[in-house]
Amino acid sequence: MVRETSQMFITGPDVVKAVTGEEITQNGLGGADVHAETSGVAHFAYDDEETCIAEVRYLLSMLPQNNRENPPVTPTDDTPDRRSDVFLDLVPADGSRPYDMAKVIEELVDDGDYLEVHERWARNIICALARLDGQVVGIVANQPQALAGVLDIEASEKAARFVQMCDAFNIPIVTLLDVPGFLPGVDQEHGGIIRHGAKLLYAYCNATVPRISLILRKAYGGAYIVMDSQSIGADLTYAWPTNEIAVMGAEGAANVIFRRQIADADDSEAMRVRMVKEYKSELMHPYYAAERGLVDDVIDPAETREVLIRSLAMLRTKHADLPSRKHGNPPQ
Repeated sequence: MVRETSQMFITGPDVVKAVTGEEITQNGLGGADVHAETSGVAHFAYDDEETCIAEVRYLLSMLPQNNRENPPVTPTDDTPDRRSDVFLDLVPADGSRPYDMAKVIEELVDDGDYLEVHERWARNIICALARLDGQVVGIVANQPQALAGVLDIEASEKAARFVQMCDAFNIPIVTLLDVPGFLPGVDQEHGGIIRHGAKLLYAYCNATVPRISLILRKAYGGAYIVMDSQSIGADLTYAWPTNEIAVMGAEGAANVIFRRQIADADDSEAMRVRMVKEYKSELMHPYYAAERGLVDDVIDPAETREVLIRSLAMLRTKHADLPSRKHGNPPQ
Protein backbone atom coordinates (compact mmCIF):
# COMPACT_ATOMS: atom_id res chain seq x y z
CA MET A 1 0.00 0.00 0.00
CA VAL A 2 1.05 3.60 -0.65
CA ARG A 3 0.59 6.15 2.11
CA GLU A 4 -2.04 8.86 1.64
CA THR A 5 -3.25 7.43 -1.68
CA SER A 6 -4.51 3.91 -0.84
CA GLN A 7 -7.09 2.75 1.67
CA MET A 8 -8.92 -0.50 2.40
CA PHE A 9 -12.00 -1.04 4.54
CA ILE A 10 -15.21 -3.04 4.54
CA THR A 11 -17.36 -0.04 5.47
CA GLY A 12 -16.22 3.55 4.91
CA PRO A 13 -16.08 6.43 7.41
CA ASP A 14 -19.61 7.61 6.54
CA VAL A 15 -21.13 4.22 7.29
CA VAL A 16 -19.08 3.90 10.50
CA LYS A 17 -20.36 7.30 11.66
CA ALA A 18 -23.95 6.47 10.79
CA VAL A 19 -23.90 3.13 12.60
CA THR A 20 -21.61 3.72 15.57
CA GLY A 21 -21.32 7.50 15.80
CA GLU A 22 -17.53 7.34 15.49
CA GLU A 23 -15.84 9.96 13.31
CA ILE A 24 -12.69 8.96 11.49
CA THR A 25 -10.87 9.78 8.27
CA GLN A 26 -10.30 7.33 5.43
CA ASN A 27 -6.60 7.02 6.29
CA GLY A 28 -7.38 6.67 9.98
CA LEU A 29 -9.82 3.87 9.24
CA GLY A 30 -7.98 1.93 6.58
CA GLY A 31 -4.82 3.71 5.44
CA ALA A 32 -1.46 2.14 4.71
CA ASP A 33 0.00 2.68 8.19
CA VAL A 34 -3.11 1.33 9.91
CA HIS A 35 -2.99 -1.91 7.95
CA ALA A 36 0.79 -2.22 8.14
CA GLU A 37 1.00 -1.67 11.92
CA THR A 38 -2.35 -2.46 13.53
CA SER A 39 -4.50 -4.82 11.47
CA GLY A 40 -1.77 -6.75 9.67
CA VAL A 41 -3.79 -6.61 6.45
CA ALA A 42 -0.98 -4.94 4.47
CA HIS A 43 2.39 -6.65 4.22
CA PHE A 44 4.22 -3.56 2.96
CA ALA A 45 3.67 0.21 3.11
CA TYR A 46 5.61 2.82 1.12
CA ASP A 47 5.72 6.59 0.75
CA ASP A 48 5.35 6.68 -3.04
CA GLU A 49 4.28 4.53 -5.97
CA GLU A 50 7.75 4.35 -7.52
CA THR A 51 9.23 2.74 -4.42
CA CYS A 52 6.23 0.44 -4.09
CA ILE A 53 6.54 -0.80 -7.67
CA ALA A 54 10.30 -1.30 -7.29
CA GLU A 55 9.74 -3.41 -4.17
CA VAL A 56 7.06 -5.43 -5.94
CA ARG A 57 9.61 -6.23 -8.65
CA TYR A 58 12.12 -7.23 -5.98
CA LEU A 59 9.57 -9.51 -4.33
CA LEU A 60 8.68 -11.17 -7.64
CA SER A 61 12.38 -11.76 -8.34
CA MET A 62 12.41 -14.13 -5.35
CA LEU A 63 9.33 -16.11 -6.35
CA PRO A 64 8.98 -18.88 -8.96
CA GLN A 65 6.61 -18.49 -11.89
CA ASN A 66 4.32 -21.16 -10.46
CA ASN A 67 4.11 -23.76 -7.70
CA ARG A 68 5.80 -26.44 -9.83
CA GLU A 69 9.04 -24.47 -10.19
CA ASN A 70 11.77 -23.64 -7.71
CA PRO A 71 12.62 -20.01 -6.89
CA PRO A 72 15.23 -18.45 -9.18
CA VAL A 73 18.86 -18.75 -8.10
CA THR A 74 20.94 -15.58 -8.31
CA PRO A 75 24.77 -15.72 -8.48
CA THR A 76 26.53 -13.92 -5.64
CA ASP A 77 30.07 -12.86 -4.80
CA ASP A 78 29.35 -13.46 -1.11
CA THR A 79 31.28 -16.67 -0.48
CA PRO A 80 29.47 -19.63 1.15
CA ASP A 81 32.24 -20.18 3.72
CA ARG A 82 32.37 -16.56 4.92
CA ARG A 83 32.94 -16.53 8.67
CA SER A 84 30.86 -14.28 10.91
CA ASP A 85 32.88 -13.70 14.05
CA VAL A 86 30.74 -10.61 14.61
CA PHE A 87 27.97 -12.89 15.94
CA LEU A 88 29.89 -13.13 19.21
CA ASP A 89 29.39 -9.38 19.64
CA LEU A 90 25.87 -9.15 18.19
CA VAL A 91 24.31 -11.81 20.42
CA PRO A 92 24.97 -11.54 24.19
CA ALA A 93 25.46 -14.85 25.98
CA ASP A 94 23.20 -13.59 28.79
CA GLY A 95 19.71 -14.72 27.80
CA SER A 96 18.09 -11.78 29.57
CA ARG A 97 19.85 -9.15 27.45
CA PRO A 98 18.07 -7.99 24.26
CA TYR A 99 19.67 -7.59 20.84
CA ASP A 100 18.55 -6.88 17.29
CA MET A 101 17.83 -10.11 15.41
CA ALA A 102 17.63 -8.09 12.19
CA LYS A 103 21.41 -7.50 12.43
CA VAL A 104 21.96 -11.25 12.79
CA ILE A 105 19.94 -11.88 9.63
CA GLU A 106 21.78 -9.10 7.79
CA GLU A 107 25.13 -10.67 8.66
CA LEU A 108 23.95 -14.16 7.75
CA VAL A 109 22.42 -13.71 4.28
CA ASP A 110 23.98 -12.90 0.91
CA ASP A 111 25.32 -9.33 0.79
CA GLY A 112 23.23 -8.41 3.85
CA ASP A 113 20.17 -8.10 1.62
CA TYR A 114 16.72 -9.30 2.67
CA LEU A 115 13.06 -8.34 2.32
CA GLU A 116 11.10 -8.29 5.56
CA VAL A 117 7.42 -9.16 5.33
CA HIS A 118 4.98 -7.48 7.75
CA GLU A 119 7.89 -5.48 9.15
CA ARG A 120 5.77 -3.21 11.33
CA TRP A 121 3.14 -5.69 12.54
CA ALA A 122 3.83 -8.20 15.33
CA ARG A 123 7.41 -6.97 15.64
CA ASN A 124 8.33 -9.67 18.17
CA ILE A 125 8.83 -12.04 15.24
CA ILE A 126 10.64 -11.42 11.94
CA CYS A 127 9.58 -12.99 8.65
CA ALA A 128 11.88 -12.29 5.72
CA LEU A 129 12.86 -13.49 2.27
CA ALA A 130 16.59 -13.60 1.58
CA ARG A 131 19.24 -15.62 -0.25
CA LEU A 132 21.93 -17.99 0.97
CA ASP A 133 24.52 -18.71 -1.71
CA GLY A 134 22.03 -17.43 -4.28
CA GLN A 135 19.18 -19.70 -3.16
CA VAL A 136 16.01 -18.05 -1.86
CA VAL A 137 15.08 -18.93 1.72
CA GLY A 138 12.35 -17.84 4.07
CA ILE A 139 13.58 -16.79 7.50
CA VAL A 140 11.41 -16.90 10.62
CA ALA A 141 13.13 -15.43 13.68
CA ASN A 142 12.23 -14.22 17.14
CA GLN A 143 13.05 -10.55 17.78
CA PRO A 144 14.36 -10.12 21.37
CA GLN A 145 14.07 -6.34 21.04
CA ALA A 146 10.25 -6.56 21.01
CA LEU A 147 8.43 -8.26 23.90
CA ALA A 148 11.63 -10.27 24.46
CA GLY A 149 10.77 -12.29 21.34
CA VAL A 150 7.79 -14.10 22.87
CA LEU A 151 5.06 -15.65 20.75
CA ASP A 152 1.67 -14.01 21.06
CA ILE A 153 -1.51 -14.17 19.01
CA GLU A 154 -0.38 -11.77 16.28
CA ALA A 155 3.14 -13.21 16.02
CA SER A 156 1.73 -16.73 15.69
CA GLU A 157 -0.61 -15.67 12.88
CA LYS A 158 2.10 -13.69 11.10
CA ALA A 159 4.62 -16.54 11.17
CA ALA A 160 2.03 -19.19 10.24
CA ARG A 161 0.96 -17.21 7.17
CA PHE A 162 4.58 -16.75 6.12
CA VAL A 163 5.46 -20.43 6.55
CA GLN A 164 2.46 -21.38 4.39
CA MET A 165 3.52 -18.88 1.74
CA CYS A 166 7.05 -20.29 1.65
CA ASP A 167 5.72 -23.83 1.35
CA ALA A 168 3.38 -22.80 -1.47
CA PHE A 169 6.30 -21.36 -3.48
CA ASN A 170 8.88 -24.11 -2.73
CA ILE A 171 11.00 -21.82 -0.56
CA PRO A 172 13.11 -23.56 2.13
CA ILE A 173 12.51 -22.31 5.66
CA VAL A 174 15.24 -21.35 8.12
CA THR A 175 14.03 -20.71 11.67
CA LEU A 176 16.19 -18.75 14.12
CA LEU A 177 15.06 -19.36 17.70
CA ASP A 178 15.51 -17.22 20.77
CA VAL A 179 12.10 -17.60 22.37
CA PRO A 180 11.22 -17.41 26.09
CA GLY A 181 7.75 -18.87 25.56
CA PHE A 182 4.22 -17.75 24.80
CA LEU A 183 3.08 -14.39 26.14
CA PRO A 184 1.13 -14.93 29.37
CA GLY A 185 -1.95 -12.89 30.21
CA VAL A 186 -5.72 -12.93 30.47
CA ASP A 187 -6.15 -11.07 27.16
CA GLN A 188 -4.00 -13.63 25.35
CA GLU A 189 -5.81 -16.61 26.83
CA HIS A 190 -9.26 -15.14 26.23
CA GLY A 191 -8.20 -14.12 22.73
CA GLY A 192 -7.44 -17.76 21.90
CA ILE A 193 -3.64 -17.98 22.07
CA ILE A 194 -3.97 -21.78 22.09
CA ARG A 195 -5.96 -21.70 18.86
CA HIS A 196 -3.74 -19.12 17.18
CA GLY A 197 -0.52 -20.75 18.34
CA ALA A 198 -1.78 -24.00 16.83
CA LYS A 199 -1.86 -22.26 13.44
CA LEU A 200 1.92 -21.95 13.51
CA LEU A 201 2.30 -25.56 14.60
CA TYR A 202 -0.01 -26.67 11.77
CA ALA A 203 1.84 -24.57 9.18
CA TYR A 204 5.21 -26.09 10.05
CA CYS A 205 3.88 -29.65 10.24
CA ASN A 206 2.14 -29.21 6.89
CA ALA A 207 5.20 -27.77 5.11
CA THR A 208 7.05 -30.13 2.76
CA VAL A 209 9.96 -27.81 1.85
CA PRO A 210 13.39 -28.18 3.50
CA ARG A 211 13.19 -26.97 7.12
CA ILE A 212 16.23 -26.04 9.20
CA SER A 213 16.08 -24.63 12.71
CA LEU A 214 18.85 -22.95 14.68
CA ILE A 215 18.71 -22.18 18.41
CA LEU A 216 20.77 -19.10 19.17
CA ARG A 217 20.12 -18.80 22.90
CA LYS A 218 16.96 -19.90 24.69
CA ALA A 219 14.13 -22.10 23.48
CA TYR A 220 11.56 -22.60 26.20
CA GLY A 221 8.31 -24.49 26.51
CA GLY A 222 5.58 -24.86 23.94
CA ALA A 223 6.89 -21.91 21.94
CA TYR A 224 10.05 -23.89 21.20
CA ILE A 225 8.01 -26.89 20.08
CA VAL A 226 5.82 -24.98 17.61
CA MET A 227 8.77 -23.08 16.10
CA ASP A 228 9.93 -26.01 13.98
CA SER A 229 11.51 -28.13 16.67
CA GLN A 230 12.84 -31.55 15.81
CA SER A 231 9.75 -33.10 17.39
CA ILE A 232 7.45 -31.63 14.71
CA GLY A 233 9.60 -32.60 11.75
CA ALA A 234 12.45 -30.13 11.25
CA ASP A 235 14.89 -31.76 8.82
CA LEU A 236 17.95 -30.44 10.64
CA THR A 237 18.28 -28.73 14.00
CA TYR A 238 21.40 -26.84 15.06
CA ALA A 239 22.31 -24.88 18.16
CA TRP A 240 24.92 -22.38 19.22
CA PRO A 241 26.90 -23.20 22.38
CA THR A 242 24.78 -20.63 24.24
CA ASN A 243 21.58 -22.66 23.69
CA GLU A 244 19.16 -23.44 26.49
CA ILE A 245 16.32 -25.86 25.69
CA ALA A 246 13.96 -26.27 28.61
CA VAL A 247 10.36 -26.04 29.75
CA MET A 248 11.15 -22.64 31.25
CA GLY A 249 14.06 -20.58 32.56
CA ALA A 250 16.17 -21.84 35.43
CA GLU A 251 14.72 -19.38 37.95
CA GLY A 252 11.11 -20.35 37.32
CA ALA A 253 11.85 -24.06 36.98
CA ALA A 254 13.83 -24.25 40.22
CA ASN A 255 11.09 -22.41 42.12
CA VAL A 256 8.56 -25.02 40.97
CA ILE A 257 10.61 -28.24 41.06
CA PHE A 258 12.41 -27.54 44.33
CA ARG A 259 9.72 -25.56 46.11
CA ARG A 260 9.59 -27.94 49.08
CA GLN A 261 13.35 -27.92 49.62
CA ILE A 262 13.34 -24.14 49.38
CA ALA A 263 10.42 -23.78 51.79
CA ASP A 264 11.88 -26.21 54.36
CA ALA A 265 15.41 -24.76 54.31
CA ASP A 266 16.63 -22.58 57.18
CA ASP A 267 17.86 -20.07 54.61
CA SER A 268 15.30 -20.19 51.80
CA GLU A 269 17.06 -17.66 49.59
CA ALA A 270 20.40 -19.46 49.80
CA MET A 271 18.69 -22.75 48.99
CA ARG A 272 16.88 -21.18 46.04
CA VAL A 273 20.14 -19.81 44.64
CA ARG A 274 21.75 -23.21 45.08
CA MET A 275 18.89 -25.02 43.33
CA VAL A 276 18.94 -22.57 40.42
CA LYS A 277 22.68 -23.11 40.02
CA GLU A 278 22.23 -26.89 40.21
CA TYR A 279 19.42 -26.83 37.64
CA LYS A 280 21.54 -24.78 35.23
CA SER A 281 24.62 -26.97 35.58
CA GLU A 282 22.78 -30.27 35.16
CA LEU A 283 19.95 -29.51 32.75
CA MET A 284 20.82 -26.32 30.88
CA HIS A 285 24.46 -26.68 29.93
CA PRO A 286 25.25 -26.08 26.24
CA TYR A 287 25.52 -29.74 25.22
CA TYR A 288 22.52 -31.08 27.14
CA ALA A 289 20.34 -30.86 24.03
CA ALA A 290 22.90 -32.64 21.84
CA GLU A 291 23.39 -35.44 24.37
CA ARG A 292 19.67 -36.19 24.29
CA GLY A 293 19.26 -35.89 20.54
CA LEU A 294 17.24 -32.68 20.64
CA VAL A 295 19.63 -31.06 18.16
CA ASP A 296 21.75 -32.58 15.41
CA ASP A 297 24.84 -30.53 16.17
CA VAL A 298 26.20 -27.69 18.28
CA ILE A 299 27.99 -25.37 15.88
CA ASP A 300 30.42 -22.47 16.03
CA PRO A 301 28.37 -19.25 15.58
CA ALA A 302 30.99 -17.91 13.18
CA GLU A 303 30.37 -20.89 10.86
CA THR A 304 26.58 -20.54 10.82
CA ARG A 305 26.36 -19.30 7.24
CA GLU A 306 28.52 -22.14 5.90
CA VAL A 307 26.61 -24.78 7.88
CA LEU A 308 23.22 -23.54 6.68
CA ILE A 309 24.32 -23.36 3.05
CA ARG A 310 25.75 -26.90 3.13
CA SER A 311 22.57 -28.14 4.81
CA LEU A 312 20.34 -26.49 2.21
CA ALA A 313 22.41 -28.07 -0.57
CA MET A 314 21.97 -31.48 1.03
CA LEU A 315 18.19 -30.99 1.33
CA ARG A 316 17.72 -29.58 -2.16
CA THR A 317 16.28 -32.83 -3.49
CA LYS A 318 13.99 -33.40 -0.51
CA HIS A 319 10.63 -34.82 -1.49
CA ALA A 320 7.76 -35.28 0.95
CA ASP A 321 4.21 -36.33 0.17
CA LEU A 322 1.27 -35.34 2.33
CA PRO A 323 -1.66 -37.74 2.89
CA SER A 324 -4.18 -37.69 0.05
CA ARG A 325 -7.08 -35.40 0.98
CA LYS A 326 -9.32 -32.70 -0.41
CA HIS A 327 -7.76 -30.08 1.86
CA GLY A 328 -6.34 -29.68 5.32
CA ASN A 329 -8.27 -28.76 8.45
CA PRO A 330 -6.19 -25.92 9.96
CA PRO A 331 -7.03 -24.25 13.28
CA GLN A 332 -9.15 -21.14 12.76
